[in-house]
Amino acid sequence: MNRSGNNINITNQGRKGYMRNMAPIDFKSRISEKTGDIMGIASNNVITIPPTMPIIEAVKTMLNHGFRRIPVTDAGTNHLKGIITSNDIVNFLGGGKKNLLVKNKFKGNLLAAVNGSISEIMETNVISLNVKDSLKDALNTMLKEKIGGIPIIDEDGTVKAIVSERDFVFLISGIVTGNTVEGFMSKKIVTAPSDMSVGAAAKSMINNGFRRLPVLRDNVLIGIITASDIMRFLGDGDMFDRLVTGNAREVFQVPVSTLLTREIIFTKSDVDLGEAANVMMDKDVGSLPVLEDGELKGIITERDLVRAMAD
Repeated sequence: MNRSGNNINITNQGRKGYMRNMAPIDFKSRISEKTGDIMGIASNNVITIPPTMPIIEAVKTMLNHGFRRIPVTDAGTNHLKGIITSNDIVNFLGGGKKNLLVKNKFKGNLLAAVNGSISEIMETNVISLNVKDSLKDALNTMLKEKIGGIPIIDEDGTVKAIVSERDFVFLISGIVTGNTVEGFMSKKIVTAPSDMSVGAAAKSMINNGFRRLPVLRDNVLIGIITASDIMRFLGDGDMFDRLVTGNAREVFQVPVSTLLTREIIFTKSDVDLGEAANVMMDKDVGSLPVLEDGELKGIITERDLVRAMAD
């Protein structure tokens, strides 16, 4: 039980984890410029979906596999046609611009809308990499385009793999970098009070371009809500049934605190980036809140670690 009164296990992972070397390493020595090296860290067991797949089936696929994003490809050729992310789903179900599709095309009928094809809401202007690209090419593209994952295609446009920020985090996981969390963490944090509604949290993420929000009660961190959490909440079971039967208002008014199910894994500002990366990999989280004496001072994300590797 923490100070907020929630039955939440808060675990400090700031000084634990296996570190692979004892001397600081130059980031740039880990980022190869060699042609084709991107395939060395990318996931080639990539799942794709066709443009005709219903939106609700795409949501289920993402939830079943724990994916934040899935490339959309032609069913016959596997040529890249688009990409769908958890943020797109939240935008669609949570009242963002993509939700206008429900009103304009389906006359407010959400049940009909979610059975429409994923092509209605997918991103069609897809940033991709070639199988011959280097790690540096991928790193620079991620930072320039501000995206967390990039499909990799061959000369024919066929999807062969996908690389994500997490793949780069693995490169420095457990490495002593000589750089600390404080130098790269985000200090200006948008947070959500524990009684903020799911609908308001979804719109905050959409408007700010965030994938997560720290949740506070009486200025005490009680958890982190992510776009994937909201997608799971809105797209699964009873809540989805309420959405499509006209009780969307009731669903969106549920407080975000009810979605907090994971333990809080946090770090400290003086922790080495390689150690923070190790914790992210070990605990399967995309960010770590930075606490000092129980007070939230910042947040370090996978993207921050990618940015550090480019500096």
